[in-house]
Amino acid sequence: QKYLVESGGGLVQPGDSLRLSCSASGFTVAGYSIGWFRQAPGKEREGVSCISFSDRATWYGGSVKGRFTIFRDNATNTVSLQMSSLKVEDTAVYYCVARPAPPSACINRRMTPGDYWGQGTQVTVSS
Repeated sequence: QKYLVESGGGLVQPGDSLRLSCSASGFTVAGYSIGWFRQAPGKEREGVSCISFSDRATWYGGSVKGRFTIFRDNATNTVSLQMSSLKVEDTAVYYCVARPAPPSACINRRMTPGDYWGQGTQVTVSS
């Protein structure tokens, strides 16, 4: 059984920081990029950030560049997303995704063959 288990969501205020983590198990992560998509109510799903487990490549969506940092732990097959300077518009359900492609493929918001998706974790930024 293949799993992506997310943790770290919650309620924070604008300007705060929050870290999301995603632990992958049940499959070989080499050849995958693992990262985060998000979907806010009434909006389309968008790619947030992805990182390769084959090299050092990363990808960030335009709305989070400079504020979010993605990194991985090869020993535990865990990907973390450090989110800083959070804005109200960052409020969404964040989904961990494993995609058999380079991180830049995360610009494609649609599910693609071979993807694994987590259950999602809510991030709410509100004063």
